[in-house]
Amino acid sequence: MNESTSAAPARRSDTTRRAILEAARERFAADGYERATIRAIAQQAKIDPSMVMRYYGNKEGLFAAAVAIDLELPDPSSLPRDEAGRALVTHFLHQWEENEVLTALLRVGVTNDAGAERMRGIFNDQLLPLARRVCPDPEQAPARAALVSSQLLGLALTRYVLRFPPAVHLRREEITAWLAPTVQHYLTAPHPGA
Repeated sequence: MNESTSAAPARRSDTTRRAILEAARERFAADGYERATIRAIAQQAKIDPSMVMRYYGNKEGLFAAAVAIDLELPDPSSLPRDEAGRALVTHFLHQWEENEVLTALLRVGVTNDAGAERMRGIFNDQLLPLARRVCPDPEQAPARAALVSSQLLGLALTRYVLRFPPAVHLRREEITAWLAPTVQHYLTAPHPGA
C-alpha cells in the first residue's frame, strides 16, 4: 500500500472526528446534556449516527471528548504573587469569551452529574495546583481554590449562560477591577480564622 492511500483514510477519520466534536459541543451548549441526542449530533455533523458510536462509544464518551479542556492557566512561577488574582480574572474572561466549550460545559454542569463531575475534575486538576503554588498555606489550597472557583463560575454563569443584562454590559476592565481584589484575597490573604 502506498503512503498516499493510507493517509487518505486517516485524514477522513480526523475530519469526521472534528465534525462530530464540533457538532457535539454546539448541541451540548444549546440543548444541555440530557436533551442533546446522538441522532441530532450526527445530523448536524452530516454523518450516520453509527459513526458517532464507532468513534466515541456512547453519549458519555462523546461528552468527555467534546469537553476536554486545557484552561491554559498562567504559570504561577511567572507571576508576582500579588498579581495572581488579576491574572486569573483576566485569563478566565478571555477563556470564557473565546472558548465556547467552557460555556457548554458550564451549562451541562449545572444540570447533569456527568457535566458537574467533568467541571470538578478540570478545576481540581488545573486550578488547585495553581492555588497550592500561590497561597500561603498549601493545606488551605483546596478551600481557596473553591472560593476562587465560586467567583469565576458565578461570573460565567451570570454573564455567559443566564446573561443577566448588567453582567453582560460590564466591560472586561470593569469586571477585572471588581473581581481581581476578591480573587487575590481568596488566594493570598491570611486565613480569617487565624
